[in-house]
Amino acid sequence: MSRRFDMFVIFAEMRTGSNLLEASLNGVPGVTCHGEAFNPHFMGHPKTDSLLGITLAKRAEDPGALLAAMRAAPGLNGFRFFHDHDPRVLDAVLDDPRCAKVILTRNPVESYVSLQIARQTGQWKLGDARHQKTSQVLFDAGEFTGHLAGLQEFQLQLLRALQVGGQTAFYVDYEDIQDVAVLNGLARFLGAEGGVQGLATSLVKQNPEPLESKVANFGAMEAALAQLDRFNLTRTPNFEPRRGPAVPSFVAAARAPLLFMPIKAGPVAAVRGWLAALDDGALQEEFTQKSLRQWLRGHPGHRSFTVLRHPVPRAHAAFCEYILNGQYAEVREVLRKTYKLPLPPVNKVAKMDLEAHRAAFAGFARFLKGHLAGQTSVRIDAAWASQAAVLQGFAQFAVPDLIAREERLAEDLGHMAEAVGRVAPVLAAPEAPTAPFALAEVMTEEIEALLREAYQRDYVAFGFGGWQP
Repeated sequence: MSRRFDMFVIFAEMRTGSNLLEASLNGVPGVTCHGEAFNPHFMGHPKTDSLLGITLAKRAEDPGALLAAMRAAPGLNGFRFFHDHDPRVLDAVLDDPRCAKVILTRNPVESYVSLQIARQTGQWKLGDARHQKTSQVLFDAGEFTGHLAGLQEFQLQLLRALQVGGQTAFYVDYEDIQDVAVLNGLARFLGAEGGVQGLATSLVKQNPEPLESKVANFGAMEAALAQLDRFNLTRTPNFEPRRGPAVPSFVAAARAPLLFMPIKAGPVAAVRGWLAALDDGALQEEFTQKSLRQWLRGHPGHRSFTVLRHPVPRAHAAFCEYILNGQYAEVREVLRKTYKLPLPPVNKVAKMDLEAHRAAFAGFARFLKGHLAGQTSVRIDAAWASQAAVLQGFAQFAVPDLIAREERLAEDLGHMAEAVGRVAPVLAAPEAPTAPFALAEVMTEEIEALLREAYQRDYVAFGFGGWQP
């Protein structure tokens, strides 16, 4: 019967017990773990510069050669991988369902303290308790926060890759690696015919004492950890779908190396006019990703920018331009029939009084609150998607050099012109409103509260305050 896996990888970090787990797996007949095979500084283990016939230089040139050698080697072969190992290997193994994934974790406070002790004593492995080196360390809250963020980021990356690939992993905690039953379960997961006969005796736990005896400022550590949001309670929920980079909407100046990345329902027309006046010529647009790469290569020293608009006027602009006036006719009809927005036929919009306009916009704001939380069947259009989501989409292709703000747009654009050695033209006045009523007349505290809830992600990410007319 063919094996389920051709090889395996243990995803772990320093001081999580990966050495002990490797030693135990190497006791299973037919299973070989080759250590930190893709550590940038050595091959498998310190002071080793070749593995399975692959030299350090060959691995640096082509890490796939070592992966191929492991697959071809007798039995089931694998290695340990930490977040700072050769990144070229990560996608190759994550995308391969024939590579078994084992994820080893440990309480991050314990791994952090153990790491500090190892750095202080220089003792990274212990085979006999008589040779143990002990030490007390100081807990550094800032350093630990960075340590924790790195661990969480890597774990989330692994989780998403497994979800996208329709795969699963065998999860092992630090406390499990001395449980023979769990280790035998891991052997079965890997498809090994034999099991673990006993625990590895070549290594022992280095610092079995409680944390209180290992941390000199234990009270300060407790106080610092109490400030951490362990359950991520302050996270702003995000249910928006991922957006593409929207490259066809990008606009370049006629000759100057300036690229505008528009956000719909923002001051797009004013910026386009400014960009055209910069060279007194036609704009370059309708890019594909290929043609935009060619433009970028052909314009060394180029600068790109986008412009943020406060969520309140942006929502009103989107409502007036795309919904009220019927540009998105099908969406408008769904909003009117399904979500009960009090919208008159398009040919009667001009007859709406202030009260009717306000009621319709309030309905749209109420709709957005649930819509951006993933509670409606209507597509989330770029005209009213959060600006944070739009920027994340841009970043799939290129990150803007400048994120300008509408309220200080002339000054920000002046900086962009100066950056490419041009004199900034005068920025034209904002576009004429597409609605018969000024936003200041329409707004109420209720509408602003609804929009603040709908666009909480933008308020937090970009520091927007209350809207001021």
